[in-house]
Order: sequence, then structure tokens, then C-alpha cells
Amino acid sequence: MQKYILVRLFNIVATLFVISTLTFFLMKQLPGSPFDEEKLAALPDEVRTQIYDQYGLNAPVWHQYVNYLGNLLKGDMGLSFYYQDRPVSNIIVDRIGPSALLGIQALIIGTAVGLILGLIAAFKHNSMWDYITMLIAVLGISIPNFVFAALLQYFVGLKWGVLPIAYWESYQSTILPTIALAIGVVAVVARFTRNEMLEVLGQDYIMTAKAKGLSSRNIIIHHAVRNAMIPVLTVLGPVVVSLITGSLVIEQVFSIPGIGSLFVESIKVNDYSMIMGVTLLFSVLFVFMVLIIDLLYGLIDPRIRLAGGKEG
Repeated sequence: MQKYILVRLFNIVATLFVISTLTFFLMKQLPGSPFDEEKLAALPDEVRTQIYDQYGLNAPVWHQYVNYLGNLLKGDMGLSFYYQDRPVSNIIVDRIGPSALLGIQALIIGTAVGLILGLIAAFKHNSMWDYITMLIAVLGISIPNFVFAALLQYFVGLKWGVLPIAYWESYQSTILPTIALAIGVVAVVARFTRNEMLEVLGQDYIMTAKAKGLSSRNIIIHHAVRNAMIPVLTVLGPVVVSLITGSLVIEQVFSIPGIGSLFVESIKVNDYSMIMGVTLLFSVLFVFMVLIIDLLYGLIDPRIRLAGGKEG
């Protein structure tokens, strides 16, 4: 197992190196500049040169790349071009709180409700409950979450006046965006749980367990649910990262100062350092979430842990 983890960590480092390299050179291909060219044109040549030197933009691209990697190894993501020369890492720390709170809430609610609906649909196959669950899943997957967000704002916020429709002022401000984010999670988890449970319940070892006289509760908890959760964990990995790092659209709709809105703002103003910093954050969370999901496989099914240890 230790060897397996070390190999995976090496792969993570290599992946992050490739991502940071591609992101750096893609930033150099963006049209425009991180500065207001009209204002810069009005400045003396010496001042313009000094500004570009401050950000290292006058150096050759390869030199900028080497400096960028060297700073990353020291935990320095550089200075923001737009947010008054503030360190990128500090801005990310300030903005990740709202995104993480919304993401964790949406994940807990969406996973819990999705599992319940998926299990009910599987055990009540071809019943009214099954059809209702699948309808919810289809709608949740097909309709973008910003549509649900707009409906929640109109009915719950404006028409009924129950909750605030936007801004980050109190805990109540988190409820509507959390629901908007959780709907998609409910749909995905319910659909996968139902399909996997139906497949597991039809396996030979379930029939054997029933023939041995094991109780239905024992079969469901120790055999059916455990094996059905493995594919569900696989799909939850990317969902967790997208939720915790913030939804680009939802944060814009509800005017939430999170990572998602920060990323959108940075692209609008060509804030190279911020774009690369947020992209790297997304990548780090994603690759480590994949590692965590792989380790959780072993907790759910020891046979996977043993196979992974031998292969690694």
C-alpha cells in the first residue's frame, strides 16, 4: 500500500507539472494585456519599463517560465495584476471560504438525498417511486443549475420573500445557492445509486446470500450497498472538487465572493497570475480527490486494497 501511494504521489507531481506548464504557455497566447494599454501609453517610457520589469514581463518567455516554476516550488504564485499587487495566494485564501462552505453543504445534502432516492428507486423498481426518482434525475441532469437558481430567486426570494436572493450577508444567504448546487448532485447520485443497486441485486452472490438464509437487512447493508457505492464514489470525485471550488455561474448569479466568481473576473481582465493560480488550485484538489477516492475503495472493499497494493 505504501508503494502504491508513493507511485500515485509521483504521478500527481508529474501531472501538476504538466498542467502548470501548459497553463503558463496558454496564458501567453491570450489576446490583450493584463494592463490598461491606454493608461500605459500615456506614461513615460521609463515608467512603463519599470512596471513591466516589476512583473518580469520584459524577460524572455523561457526566463519567465523558469521563474514561475521556481516561485511555485516556494509556494509563491506571484502578484495579481488586477487586485492592487496583492499576492495571488492571499486572495485565493480570502475567497475560498464561501465556495467551500457552499460546496460542502451542497455535497452533504445532495449525496444524502440522492442516496435515499436511489435506494428507494432500486428497491421499488418499476413503481411510482422509481419513476418519480428518475424524473428528478433527468431534470436535475438536463436543466442547468443556473435555471434552478433563477427559479429559486424568483419564487423563494422575490415572490414569497422567505430568503435573500443574493449577496453574502448572513448564513441565510447560503441556503438558495446551496440548494441550486445540490440539485445536480441529487440527480447524479440518485441515478448512479439506482442503476448500481439494480445491477448488484441481480448478482449471483446476492442470490446465494438469500439462499443461506441471511436477513434482507444484512444482505442490503453488508453486500448490496457496499458494492454499489464504489461506482458512486467514482462519479463523486469530480463533483466534490467542482462544488468546493465554487460554481462559476452560481456564484455570479447570487453575487457570492468565491473562487468561481474570482476565476471569471480574472479571465475578463487577463489577470495571468490569478488565472494560473486558480487553475492550479483546481488541479491540486482534483488529483488529490482522485487519490482519496482510490483509498476509499479499499475501505469499502478490502479486495481492491489488496489488488492495489500488489499492482503498486
